[in-house]
Amino acid sequence: MDERELTTETQAPTAAGVVPEVRRERPVARVSALPWLLFLVALAAVAWFAFLKPERLGDPLATSLVAFEKQNRLTVFSAQLAPVVASDDTRYFGLVKSKQVAVIPARVDYTLDLSAMNRDRLAWNETSKTLDVQLPQLTLSRPNLDEARAQYLREGVFITREAQDKLNRNTTRLAEQQAMKNAANPVLMSLARGAAKDAIRQNLAIPLQVAGYGEVTVRVRFDGEAVPAG
Repeated sequence: MDERELTTETQAPTAAGVVPEVRRERPVARVSALPWLLFLVALAAVAWFAFLKPERLGDPLATSLVAFEKQNRLTVFSAQLAPVVASDDTRYFGLVKSKQVAVIPARVDYTLDLSAMNRDRLAWNETSKTLDVQLPQLTLSRPNLDEARAQYLREGVFITREAQDKLNRNTTRLAEQQAMKNAANPVLMSLARGAAKDAIRQNLAIPLQVAGYGEVTVRVRFDGEAVPAG
């Protein structure tokens, strides 16, 4: 990994044999931010309220849902992992043995299914000017292996072409499994949920403020999490 990227990455502990490089960027950055299309939709809502200045305040839930319209999946976080895996091969009645150890960089994206967002997942408290948002659980993408940057260590006096192909298939499969397992560890999942909440909170508060609701509070939680007190 290029040392120049270290300034935007945070190390997080994972299971033995995996070295994670976690990229968590600010809500307006490339990976963790809402996509440009979502930002432009929110910006359009801001412009409508700012310049047309409707006399009556609209439905705050409808105003919030505008930010989710025409969106499918939103990538809020990405983890760069480096699984270390090994595979063995034995041929000719055990006379020829070979082994391959591989370090294969992998990226796993954490996404939100915004198509699931509807009015049932939003609640507005007029008295406290508070919007509660309930998000579906994050989904982990299939690991994207960068085999061009993989490093291999092979052992064996003689490795046939068939044995090499088998070792490569096995280490690739094991690297995918290991990357998926470690991407789901509690530390990385907590970071990903935090990035998702920050992005949703920021991009829902602005349209409501410009719509005339003043300083609003946006509280975001995931399915299964308790409603914040207060």
